[in-house]
Amino acid sequence: MKKSHDTLAHRLAFILTKLNSGERFSAVELAEEFNVSSRTIQRDINERLCYIPIEKNGDYYSMQSYVLGKLSFEDIKNFATLSGVKSLYPTLTNEFITDILNVKLSKAYLVKNQGFEDVSPSQKDWFEQLSAAIVTQRPVTFSYADKQREVYPYKLINNSGVWYLLADEKGKLKNFTFSKIKEFTYKDNTECFTPKKEFLEQIAQNSTNWFSNENIEVTLQINNEAKEYFLRKEILPNKKILEQNEQYFTIATNVSYNDEILRLVKYWIPYIKIVSPTYLQEKLNATLRGYLCLG
Repeated sequence: MKKSHDTLAHRLAFILTKLNSGERFSAVELAEEFNVSSRTIQRDINERLCYIPIEKNGDYYSMQSYVLGKLSFEDIKNFATLSGVKSLYPTLTNEFITDILNVKLSKAYLVKNQGFEDVSPSQKDWFEQLSAAIVTQRPVTFSYADKQREVYPYKLINNSGVWYLLADEKGKLKNFTFSKIKEFTYKDNTECFTPKKEFLEQIAQNSTNWFSNENIEVTLQINNEAKEYFLRKEILPNKKILEQNEQYFTIATNVSYNDEILRLVKYWIPYIKIVSPTYLQEKLNATLRGYLCLG
């Protein structure tokens, strides 16, 4: 699936580059160049790039003059990628996609692993407002876990299909599950905040799938049947292989929360077990016993 996304994003970036440089082309010409149908190119322009001010004269497409040359390479790359993998994001309005291009909103997102969560229609506006707050560096307020919060938002994270807000609350960098946010409020006339350099560095350098001031070192034993998956994909980006033999391999990794590793292990039973810390394996065993009793 990723290959098709990459191919689409590459084609969209190529089309945007041509438009941005002032070139004119027909759907037939591009179809021949990419070895696709003219209908595919028309879909690229009319649907995937409908947010771009493109004009058509006869059979030829070109960029409207007022935006010629105004897209940087990064703009083109980010927008083409976003358009090519739009399924990773909630259902968004055309206007919001346009904002992503214009203010480089892609910096508001971090997607880890694959999959996505559908944000409910009632929260779609909050998602858009929160994205704008991240870009404009303005505080937001909401209710979470029965407490009223005022936070400085840094990034929206898609981790294994679930959206989280990474924000500064009272000087601490915290994760908030987006779907659990209630009574969200964002005002675009509030005073901007200045992101903390140490938080930006922590976000850039953090190698775990979560963000926390605490790390838990975990050792896992994984059967070789699952070896290719764990070594090929960045499921545990900070993993270190400790031992390998014909039956299994052992790795060490760092996580920030118990549930971060427990979810993964439960998904891969019986091919994986927790060697240490032992309390995590005991917690998992208790959960499994509970499942059996319910059955």
